Amino acid sequence: MGGTNPFIEAVEATPLQQKYTITFLPMEDRVVVEPAALPYSRDGEVGSILEIALGHDFDIDHACGGVCACSTCHVIVREGLESCREATEDEEDQLDLAPGLTPNSRLACQVVPDGTRDLVVEIPEWNRNHVSEGHHETSGA
Repeated sequence: MGGTNPFIEAVEATPLQQKYTITFLPMEDRVVVEPAALPYSRDGEVGSILEIALGHDFDIDHACGGVCACSTCHVIVREGLESCREATEDEEDQLDLAPGLTPNSRLACQVVPDGTRDLVVEIPEWNRNHVSEGHHETSGA
């Protein structure tokens, strides 16, 4: 899907300058995020956890196409949250509708890490059926 939401204010993200890793729980699969590889897709903000997850074959549910119009891509950032852009009021409004909300809850389509810390991101239990748990890296030619 992808696109933009005309009802929310656009937020500029700092372009990623260095590579970092994201470990997705509960699978404990780690992916390396390279600045030159972005963007992976059109879903979510460029460099968002949703975009990175989809680019590495983790299918996080995102009913609105990653435009901050639902809460289905709710994730919990267990480590590295301080390296992520702060939540906007629009994101917080959508998060209020997410089940299992925690102080480290974010919408995967909106949370954009700056690369200064590695992240550990938990995909909540109610969304785990949508996760590709058999991720395998492929080598480029």
